[in-house]
Amino acid sequence: MEDIELKNILKNGALELGVTLSEVDLGQFITYLKELQAWNRKINLTSIESDKEIVIRHFLDSLTTLPFVKDSKRLLDIGSGAGFPGIPLKIAAPLLEVTLLDSVEKKVHFMRHIIRTLGLKGIEATYGRAEDPKIIERYGSLFDCVISRAFAELGKFLELSLPFVAKGGSIIAIKGPAFDRELEEARYVSGVEGPEIHEIKVPFEDRKNVLVIFRKA
Repeated sequence: MEDIELKNILKNGALELGVTLSEVDLGQFITYLKELQAWNRKINLTSIESDKEIVIRHFLDSLTTLPFVKDSKRLLDIGSGAGFPGIPLKIAAPLLEVTLLDSVEKKVHFMRHIIRTLGLKGIEATYGRAEDPKIIERYGSLFDCVISRAFAELGKFLELSLPFVAKGGSIIAIKGPAFDRELEEARYVSGVEGPEIHEIKVPFEDRKNVLVIFRKA
């Protein structure tokens, strides 16, 4: 698709979510898309390959969470992969300080490449596992929001997130509609309050993201 068509999809989809993207923001997303596709031909970053699907199922999908993180100062994205949702959130909310964490080194290299290419400030990509004591020591209690998309089952995600989130901070899991079983298991995790459940329609798709939000007690 032509860049102008992709920008229109992105701009209108974001507006549907209550997010206004500037021309600069739109240009950064298009550069991100092209770099993702170029790298994806060499290393496995995503199974989604078409321009339009990347815009909708990665970029707009990530932005469904923006209303719930925009008031945060520091955000940790665990299991970022190719940078979702952390990098789209950073583009749309440039004052947000973002840390991207992933245990696959080639994906971290890609995210660092995108950060440099787009000239983003106040964002870093870190190689490691959330359960690693060195990672916990480095980032413990630093974040007022921890988020993840398709990283782990809810109970495990909560346990991994708790060391990183400050008291009263939020933990946000992006789930599909079949999350009930995971939610039942998550009730046994101590030290959290909630959940709040929010269903957000993904623009241009007949599906909703379910945002399951807990707070650290």
